[in-house]
Amino acid sequence: MEKQIKIAVIGMGYVGLSNAVLLARKNTVCMLDVLPEKVKLINSGQSPVADPELESCLSGKKLMLSATTDARTAYQDADFVIIATPTDYDMDQNYFDTSSVLDTIEAALRIQPNACIVIKSTLPLGFTKKIRSLHRDGSIVFSPEFLREGRALYDNLYPSRIILGLDMGDPVQMEKARAFAGLLKDASLKAEAPVLYMDSTEAEAVKLFSNAYLAMRVAFFNELDTYAEAYGLNTESIINGVCLDPRIGNHYNNPSFGYGGYCLPKDTQQLLANYGDILNSIMTAIVRANQTRKDFIAGQIMKKSPEVAGIYRLTMKADSDNYRHSSILGIMRRLEKRGVKMVIYEPAVKADSFLGIRIVRDLEEFKQISDVIVANRYDRQLEDVKEKIYTRDLFQCD
Repeated sequence: MEKQIKIAVIGMGYVGLSNAVLLARKNTVCMLDVLPEKVKLINSGQSPVADPELESCLSGKKLMLSATTDARTAYQDADFVIIATPTDYDMDQNYFDTSSVLDTIEAALRIQPNACIVIKSTLPLGFTKKIRSLHRDGSIVFSPEFLREGRALYDNLYPSRIILGLDMGDPVQMEKARAFAGLLKDASLKAEAPVLYMDSTEAEAVKLFSNAYLAMRVAFFNELDTYAEAYGLNTESIINGVCLDPRIGNHYNNPSFGYGGYCLPKDTQQLLANYGDILNSIMTAIVRANQTRKDFIAGQIMKKSPEVAGIYRLTMKADSDNYRHSSILGIMRRLEKRGVKMVIYEPAVKADSFLGIRIVRDLEEFKQISDVIVANRYDRQLEDVKEKIYTRDLFQCD
C-alpha cells in the first residue's frame, strides 16, 4: 500500500491557506498557526481570508485538512513542511525581517529532522543558501508563489509555473524537490504547468524581479495618467491606444493611487536593497515613482479644498480583506500632514477608528458628511454621489 504523504503548512494567510487547500485534495495536510481563532475557523470549514474559491472549497469539498496551534502535532511524521509565514521589509535594517521563517525552520527540524522544508515566504537573495549552510543535514528548498489576493487558490489550481530553488548538486535535494513539484502538479487542474529547477538564489531572484516588473508596469501607467491629468488629456483614450499594441497588452494598466498590497512595495524595496553598490536606474525609479505618484494624488485632492475627506475602503482589491501596505494609506498620511479632517468607510475594520481616524459604518452617513470621497477603486455604491468622488480608476477593475 502506497504511503500517505503528510504535509505541514505553517501560516494561514493567502499563500499558506491556498497551498494547504490545494494539497489537501489528495494528501493529508495539517496547518499550524499561533492564532486559535484562525485554527477554529479552518476546522469548522471557514476561511480566515477573503477568497471565493477558498471559501467554497473549505465549506463544501472533502479535504484531508486539519489545523492546530500545537507544533508537535503539525510537524510529527511530516514529509514536507511548507513555510508561508510573513516576511516584511525592515526600513531600519534595509532587509527583510525573516525571523518567522528562521524560527519555523528551527522548530520543524528539531521535531522532524527528515522533513523537506519548502519555503514559500518571499526572501532576500541568498537567504536559502545561507540557511542551508547552517542545517547541512536538512533538505531546504525555496519555491516562490505567484498569487493574486482574492484569487490565491485559483492561481494555485492553474499555476503559471512551478519553480523549485535548491542546491542543484545535491541529488537528495533534487529528489525531494521533484517529489514536491509532483504533488503540486498532481493537485493542480492545469494539464501542463511548466516546472523549473534552479539554484535557490536564482529562484529568489525570479520572485523579486517578477514583482518588480509588475510594479514597474503599474508605475508606468500611473505616470502616464499623471501627465494626462496635469495637461487635461483623456487618459483612457491614451491607454486604449497604447495597449492595443500586442507587445504591450491590456493588463496592469488601470491607474491607481500607486502600487500597493502586501508584495509589490516590500519586494521592490528589498530588491533595490540587494543591489547595494551595483549601478542601477530602473529599480531606484520604480521605488521612487510610487512616492511621487502619491504626492501628485494628494496634491490633486488638496485642489478640491476638502473640509472632510471621506476615505472609501482601505483594501487594495475587490473581494479582499487585506489593507496592509494599501496605497491609499500613503494618501491619508499626506492629507493628515496638510491638516485635512478624514473619515473612513471600511467594513473590513472592526474597530471604531483606524490610525486615529473615525470609522463610519453607515454608508449613507459617510456620503453625507464627506465633501470629497477619495476612492482608489470605484464602486457602484457611490453612483449617487459621483460629483464628490476623486478616483483614478478608469476601467473599474483591479
